[in-house]
Amino acid sequence: MAMASRRKRTMPNLLIVSPYFPPANTPDMHRVRLSLGHYASFGWRPAVLAIDAQHTEGVNDPLLLSTLPAEVPVQRVHALPITATQRIGVGNAALRALPFLYRAGKRIIKTYRPDLVFISTTQFPTMALGRLWKQQYGVPYVLDLQDPWVYDDPWPGQSRPGLKHRLMRHLHRHLEPWTMRRVDGIMAVTDAYHQTLRQRYPWIPAASCSTIPFGTSQADFDIAAIHAAQPPRFFHGDGLIHGLYAGALGPAMHRSCEAICMALKEGLKQTPALFSRLRLHFVGTDYAMGDRAVKTIEPIASRMQLGAFVQESPQRLPYFATLNLLRQADFLLVPGSSQSQYTASKIYPYILAHKPLLALFHEDSDAVEVLRQTRTGEVVTFSSTCDVTQPVQPLVAIWTGMLRRHPAKPRTDWTAFSRYTARELTRQQCHLFDHVIGESTHAHVSNAA
Repeated sequence: MAMASRRKRTMPNLLIVSPYFPPANTPDMHRVRLSLGHYASFGWRPAVLAIDAQHTEGVNDPLLLSTLPAEVPVQRVHALPITATQRIGVGNAALRALPFLYRAGKRIIKTYRPDLVFISTTQFPTMALGRLWKQQYGVPYVLDLQDPWVYDDPWPGQSRPGLKHRLMRHLHRHLEPWTMRRVDGIMAVTDAYHQTLRQRYPWIPAASCSTIPFGTSQADFDIAAIHAAQPPRFFHGDGLIHGLYAGALGPAMHRSCEAICMALKEGLKQTPALFSRLRLHFVGTDYAMGDRAVKTIEPIASRMQLGAFVQESPQRLPYFATLNLLRQADFLLVPGSSQSQYTASKIYPYILAHKPLLALFHEDSDAVEVLRQTRTGEVVTFSSTCDVTQPVQPLVAIWTGMLRRHPAKPRTDWTAFSRYTARELTRQQCHLFDHVIGESTHAHVSNAA
């Protein structure tokens, strides 16, 4: 991994820690992947520290490697073998790789001399490396919170977590405040995460916090089209209307899934000629592998005698296979979480798919504003206090209109959407980085004085 020394460079160096990285196909690596080709345009030279994908579990997508800029160095490390660590209940690759990431990071800091460490992951124990390296080498660090690190209430959908989850929660409750004590900047996908953190840790200045959602790239869809699987999953000459949702469901989405099934059942009652043509497909709905993957919406549909209309495949799919499914579907359906702070990063590729879209979100979700600003599709909202039946009639009314207009295309405001492109959101990241190293330099000079 060839890296430039500080003496030979004309722009600041950025060390990015992204434990899961292409070809690993995990949602938390997409911010870094999509930004890598744009950092230099805004004055930063990136290098990446990651786990070798052969030591991670999950679905790999080799096509993801073709999206990485060749000039960006990537250092990949090993991890302890899962066959050994599972005996003590540790299967997570980031935990198994933590000592290797730590040592590799030390070597990179000594040779690459980064001006900033940026840790972007949902593998939260990895974030503690930022403080360790800062204590040893004085390099400031920025954390990217794509999910809450510590929940004030029990984890969503886990009213009585098992021993493993209780131990992990205990670890998180100790590591988060320790790591946040010396953090220099925080990036988050929603304002709500910043508000919670600054209530817990009032020493974090608002100026060092930046809300930046995930971006998206048309280039990904171009690659998906080139490598489109044949034959397509949906046959458009069958007289049916195929709706698709691709992504995780789980307990936090149970309320939305119920409302969608209830709306489908009501639609079949009100206008059977329209709704009987519907076939709803839910794919990649569980992060668990193989037979451990659990269905969420299909059991609900079966209880309502809707099994002929709803099909769920919980196993995860490669990233570009998922994009191809978005392109093939007649319309896209997006159930949202019952958590008000939930932000659906997947909403951006859904918009780029150029398909009619029907979404059901909590009224405080950031995704609601995105859909309304871009005028993409239809969104129905619910509140924390409303009954599960509350959004059913609005869903039926909007769904009926969509089916009557089929196959109409969405009238997306692409000018409004431009603020959510990978390049624009990378610019915002670099603005935060510039602020952090500016503050860090000022603090260093003040302390020296």
